[in-house]
Amino acid sequence: GVISAFIIYSKQFSRPINELAQLYGQIETAIAGAERIFTILDEEEEDKSGDKDFKITEGVIEFKNVNFSYVPGNKVIDDFSLKIGAGRKIALVGSTGSGKTTIVNLLMRFYDIDSGEITVDGKNIREISSDVLRNSIGIVLQDSVLFSDTLRGNMKYADSEISDEKMEEAARLSHVYKVAERLPEGYDTFLTSAGANLSQGQRQMITIGRAFLSYPKILILDEATSSVDTRTERHIQNAMVRLMKNRTSLIIAHRLSTIRDADMIVVMDKGHIIETGNHEDLLERKGRYYDLYMTQFAGNET
Repeated sequence: GVISAFIIYSKQFSRPINELAQLYGQIETAIAGAERIFTILDEEEEDKSGDKDFKITEGVIEFKNVNFSYVPGNKVIDDFSLKIGAGRKIALVGSTGSGKTTIVNLLMRFYDIDSGEITVDGKNIREISSDVLRNSIGIVLQDSVLFSDTLRGNMKYADSEISDEKMEEAARLSHVYKVAERLPEGYDTFLTSAGANLSQGQRQMITIGRAFLSYPKILILDEATSSVDTRTERHIQNAMVRLMKNRTSLIIAHRLSTIRDADMIVVMDKGHIIETGNHEDLLERKGRYYDLYMTQFAGNET
């Protein structure tokens, strides 16, 4: 009896201590979340001034001696210069942290550069309204963003006035029609939040379909075929070939199999360009690209 009473009293004594410890953890989490919220609230409002009538007619992109740091004194992009001609397909490759995705963020003006200049069709992007610039560039990301809406609504999310005929043509070119065929109500099937009832490859196809409907002169493909099976990757690759036709394309990929046919491959390291050339030229040089390629495809026929 004494032992039983001791155990019961011990539990009663320890329960409030345990609850207090849990509460402390919740308070720490809440403080961290609040700090992030206040950091965002304290950010200066984005400058949306600039030319609101600008239209990309050719798709020529040029980076001129661009420097950028997320943290002052720690350069992520260092004296980066690159000119991309209209309709050219350019691939950026490099190890993690080399600056590939940062270049895309700077082109889209998610961040402003520290020095140098980025131009589109000869016009400094700082002189272009950020909304106009972003709406003029098609982008296909690895992490596709879908909404709790029908497949049709997700395809038309940028412009609900797009005709069903144009939407279905984009679906044909992007293989989204194959996704619709497998859904119980076709294009009118309601997708769950974030497209959880679709595979990664199906979500990427929808993103490609959206890009077709935006009719961009400039296209960004960021890791567009990672995390999918071989058959789905083939469908996505076919869709991207159609999408990139006659468009200036900037491709970012770790999987070098997706960029062998690029007009030019730009190898980056620590924010610098260290090699440029096509696939065959870079393999012959046996430099950094050769090392990356052999790491992925050692023993395979090149």
